[in-house]
Amino acid sequence: MILTVIQISFRRLLHNRVELLLTFVVPIAFFSIFALIFGGGLGRGTTPRIKVVAVDEAQSAVSRQAMTALREQNSLRFIREGTQAELTRNEAMDLVRSGNATMAIILRTDSSMLAAELMADASDQVASQVVSAVVNRAIMLSEAENQVSQLTEDDQNSEDGSGVAMVSGEAAGESFGIEESLQPQVEIIDVMGEGKANPVVSMYASGIAVMFLLFGATGGGGVLLEERENQTLDRLLSTQMSMDQLLLGKWFYMSVIGVLQIGVMFLWAQVIFNVDMTGHLDGFLMMTVVTALAASAFGLFLATLCKSRGQLNGLSVILILTMSALGGSMVPRYLMSDELRQYGLWTFNAWALDGYTKVFWRELPVEALAPQLAVLLVSGVAFLLAARFLAVRWETN
Repeated sequence: MILTVIQISFRRLLHNRVELLLTFVVPIAFFSIFALIFGGGLGRGTTPRIKVVAVDEAQSAVSRQAMTALREQNSLRFIREGTQAELTRNEAMDLVRSGNATMAIILRTDSSMLAAELMADASDQVASQVVSAVVNRAIMLSEAENQVSQLTEDDQNSEDGSGVAMVSGEAAGESFGIEESLQPQVEIIDVMGEGKANPVVSMYASGIAVMFLLFGATGGGGVLLEERENQTLDRLLSTQMSMDQLLLGKWFYMSVIGVLQIGVMFLWAQVIFNVDMTGHLDGFLMMTVVTALAASAFGLFLATLCKSRGQLNGLSVILILTMSALGGSMVPRYLMSDELRQYGLWTFNAWALDGYTKVFWRELPVEALAPQLAVLLVSGVAFLLAARFLAVRWETN
């Protein structure tokens, strides 16, 4: 009898496509996604390049040499290169605050030695450590090579050829001591999170809120399938209610619940973790309402696409977890490669998180939310129209 139970279970598994996907395909898919995120690609093992801008306030031979060394680093990607005018310190900081650059490298002179200030966006907690190490090494090598070249030039003016070789050898030996002893001042300045109350927590709250909003929306959309199975939907449509009215009613109800869900989470975050929700209330409400409308329409689309509640549960888990992984709800997007970030833009999560980041982290005006609001709103309308098209079969059956 035990063997019979095992055989029946295997047959049930083989005839259930959703369960097969959840058992064998989904683990491989998620392993591949996280391998791409943390491995940088298929077997490449490369890290994402950090977007930086640089300002040379020292304007010395050493600083120019350090700039050349920094531009040759594979881990850095310089933006605003090749422009007519040199960037100023304030312009570089504005690029960091707007999110166009992750860090600004400011080279300056400190007590006759080259020093650096790194204007950092602390939302990327890895970039500051990487850039600090790269800049520190570039300055040390530039200072050492500059001193060696000066000693070599002095020796070349000597008339004794053997003296040249001897002094040059001593200079080369001293260069190693210079590299080890020089400790350039590299200061990391947080131009984003300074003076804010737990801004990083607000970013994590946004990611979790969007993910659970999608789960809640698909759960609400599943009520349609339950009403279809117990024939409540047929009785509703037999009255004066139309399918348009039913779907719009479900959409608005689910959107209101979604707004309340996110509102309660951020209210809790404000009370317990000092997240400043009331100080960004306008941007928060705009992003929350539009995100809830889009997620609710997505839930209705999935419900009308599936034939049963079990099918909806399996499909929604696969899609939402995949969207959350690519969109930044599970893993910060700054850890992803540029190519993977582009793929993430096909998800609700990425656009919603970008909007919440502009509100809570960058503190940009509500006008800056236009791209995120437009994409989410258009997506919501598109999914709602698709759900209405798929619901035609319920009217004809």
